[in-house]
Amino acid sequence: MLKQVEGSKAVADAVACCRPEVICAYPISPQTHIVEGLSRLVKAGELKNCEFVNVESEFAAMSVAIGSSATGARTYTATASQGLLFMVEAVFNASGLGLPIVMTVANRAIGGPINIWNDHSDSMSQRDSGWIQLYAETNQEAADLHVQAFRIAEELSLPVMVCMDGFILTHASEQVDIPEQEQVDAFLPPYLPRQVLNPDAPISIGAMVGPEAFTEVRYMAHAKTLLALEKIPKVAQDFEKIFHRTSGGLVRSYFCEGAETVVVALGSVLGTIKDVVDELREDGASIGVLGIITFRPFPFEAVKNALKNAKRIVVIEKAFSVGIGGIVAENIKTSIADQATPVYTVIAGLGGRPITKTSLDALFHRAFSDSLGPLTFLDLDQDLVNREIIREGSK
Repeated sequence: MLKQVEGSKAVADAVACCRPEVICAYPISPQTHIVEGLSRLVKAGELKNCEFVNVESEFAAMSVAIGSSATGARTYTATASQGLLFMVEAVFNASGLGLPIVMTVANRAIGGPINIWNDHSDSMSQRDSGWIQLYAETNQEAADLHVQAFRIAEELSLPVMVCMDGFILTHASEQVDIPEQEQVDAFLPPYLPRQVLNPDAPISIGAMVGPEAFTEVRYMAHAKTLLALEKIPKVAQDFEKIFHRTSGGLVRSYFCEGAETVVVALGSVLGTIKDVVDELREDGASIGVLGIITFRPFPFEAVKNALKNAKRIVVIEKAFSVGIGGIVAENIKTSIADQATPVYTVIAGLGGRPITKTSLDALFHRAFSDSLGPLTFLDLDQDLVNREIIREGSK
């Protein structure tokens, strides 16, 4: 059903159609509207056979999610920023136990200093936690990815993070085709857990593993996660057959074929990048865009194939590794390690700073002439930074 709706409401409605049995949540901006929407649906009786658990912290939210999923309940939660960091110990436990929890991360900067606006530093900090990570470009894709996430999680018995840009998507109202219940039921079968805690047949989970087997256990987790690279495209194809729209998958190309310059990014910034690329192509520029939807596991082969003919690659990312530089860019470099293609890393939009068409246009023109450095901070006030460095050095 096509509605003009806030992104958070669209996600709440999509999650509700997946018939979760336990929702555990602690409010933190900008994800709060999602769980508020779900709590209203549970209270009104519109979301049936679902227990909404109010918890005292994000750590408790993930702990409850682990317990409910381990007993065979379809489980959902949501968080952002410091909330995600607070639950980190349990986040690793969820993946280590192979529990198919679905969690929305409404991407927000990590402090300090405190900042409530959007970038990807929260989910990127958990890229090695063993969770599948999917990134949404639009609110339509955010809603669709949640429906797909439950099926991916349950077929692989792995947790899935659906990442959507805080405020830019969560609080923006636009037209979204909300999934119909009949469609979701046809796409998402009832949850049949691989492992269930049952008092009548007691087992132990999460037991200690010593040095003699820990490497093998971790390797098995790695190998299991790689299966998602085959599963995710198949789930996206099945989704398209039922919902009659393309959504999800590993990557999405936009004029990449034959493009000399390819811009790579994740999330909502792709829309602005595509607008600039459209204008540049009208002027004759050979430029395309590669959007990464599945960041973990990283789709090396799909990325390599999309970038095989590029003469230069510009990676725009909303997070970075302090003391090193780009995170996404390092994965891109690994994908094309056998090519001599230059990869330019551009850090942009940190803490919610606008990424404007004007700045991107100037950036891409510099890329065309290969005058970008290996690491660029878009719209950085270099004079201010230099003055501060001098001031601190004089103490």
